[in-house]
Amino acid sequence: MMELPKMSAQEVLRRMEAGTVRLVDIREPDEVAALRVPGAEVAPLSVIRWAAMPRAEESKPIVFCCRSGRRTKEGSPLLAEVAGGPAWQMEGGVNAWVQAGQPVEQGKKTLSMQRQIQIGAGGLSLLGLLGSTVWSPAIWLTVFVAAGLTFAGLTGFCGLALLLKRMPWNR
Repeated sequence: MMELPKMSAQEVLRRMEAGTVRLVDIREPDEVAALRVPGAEVAPLSVIRWAAMPRAEESKPIVFCCRSGRRTKEGSPLLAEVAGGPAWQMEGGVNAWVQAGQPVEQGKKTLSMQRQIQIGAGGLSLLGLLGSTVWSPAIWLTVFVAAGLTFAGLTGFCGLALLLKRMPWNR
């Protein structure tokens, strides 16, 4: 697997201030909303293939970052292709940026929708399973959740996600 070369957070900041690199954050929108590197472009890895992102130039390469550096490392082949020119990865990701005491913009921290769905579906499944030890028809709650997850996987429509989006903590 081809891995993008690494650049330290301090070097990235120095080059951003000099206008000689573009920093592209590949984290998901909820992660960026909670903690953002000022001046970074946002192109989530999950959709970066379709992002309308200008190509890297010899005079201004792209440096990709994620939270810890793992997604950037694992996504290196795709990121190199999307960059279409010189590209790097920020060593240690946004965590390293924060540890170096570099500037950040902080917003509202929430759990990602994916994690909320996992917690909700898992909790409802356990509730149905445990509840069935006292009242046997409660097992149908587990069956309903399993059917909903299967339907969501097959169609891309998740009713639980629609419900969770309306919750006060997601507004």
